[in-house]
Amino acid sequence: MKQNNVNAALKNYDDLVFTAHTHLKTLLSEAFLHTDKENAVVVYDTACTLSAILAEAYKLALPKATFLDFNELPPQNILEILQALKPSDLVVLVQSTHFRLNAFRIRVELFKRAIKVIEHPHLSRMSDEEVPYYIDSLEYDSNYYRHTGRMLKSKIDAATSGTLESGGELLVYNCAFESAKLNIGDYSGMPNMGGQFPLGEVFTEAQDLRALNGRVRIFIFGDMTYRINRPDTPITLIIKEGQVVDCENSTPAFDEILSKIREDEGVVWVRELGFGLNRAFSTTRTVSDIGTYERMCGVHLSLGAKHGTYGKPGFKRGDGKYHVDVFADTHTFSLNEEVVYKDGAWLV
Repeated sequence: MKQNNVNAALKNYDDLVFTAHTHLKTLLSEAFLHTDKENAVVVYDTACTLSAILAEAYKLALPKATFLDFNELPPQNILEILQALKPSDLVVLVQSTHFRLNAFRIRVELFKRAIKVIEHPHLSRMSDEEVPYYIDSLEYDSNYYRHTGRMLKSKIDAATSGTLESGGELLVYNCAFESAKLNIGDYSGMPNMGGQFPLGEVFTEAQDLRALNGRVRIFIFGDMTYRINRPDTPITLIIKEGQVVDCENSTPAFDEILSKIREDEGVVWVRELGFGLNRAFSTTRTVSDIGTYERMCGVHLSLGAKHGTYGKPGFKRGDGKYHVDVFADTHTFSLNEEVVYKDGAWLV
């Protein structure tokens, strides 16, 4: 089963393939309602350890699927196969980086045709040591995700205030929140089925961006290479009327991010308020890819004007250039007066 280009130091490779296949079977059945009556196509590469493991795992979980090695077939051949699919068919993208098929925006175009999509991008950003964490993140506990996600959305949508406490620092939302969005593996009522994996997030933002004030300690931020950066000492952001006006214990890498945002956007807005649900990731169980780690069981914010999900007066969709995720050293998060998160776990 081992691939020649896979790091032989990963001695439990076959066990990881088996575990991944077990998790994927549950995901395919419970989240995607996939059966052998629908076609499935897996486009993959084996340029890194994690992509090779996932490719093998999908071969076990989807034995009747068509498998296309992205590096072995011309793009036109892959396009022709994808274009022959019908609504409710499934496409899986297992990518060490991010596949490009000329001007064909794979996920967007497939969604337009009501095709289900599971996308695993940028897998090469994960080191071999991080591979088990990523595979653990694919485990789908439908009861946990659906109950926790729906309860959080209900409480967010009804809240008129929120407070994030991080090591004695308080960041206060003195307003209601935008209607929360769910990424919990329940696609009922949604226009598209699928997206970027792993699962596990509820997100919103303040209805009034200027109603956010206080201080927050962040222990990880996304750097200019879309990887996590963990400073030796948590950085404290000082936020007034929704903008980062100063910070303490900063680093050159974080200063560079703030400088670039200010250079291109004038000020550093705080927009997204993200509640990660995925218990495979924590403050100590980390993966390098920021888009994957964003599902970490905890609270993250975004810096920069870019957040296309919610329109705001004075913010045109597509105008914002930056959306930099930063992860709060969250001790508690409260909606109104109710503590919904404490010491690494959701309480709803």
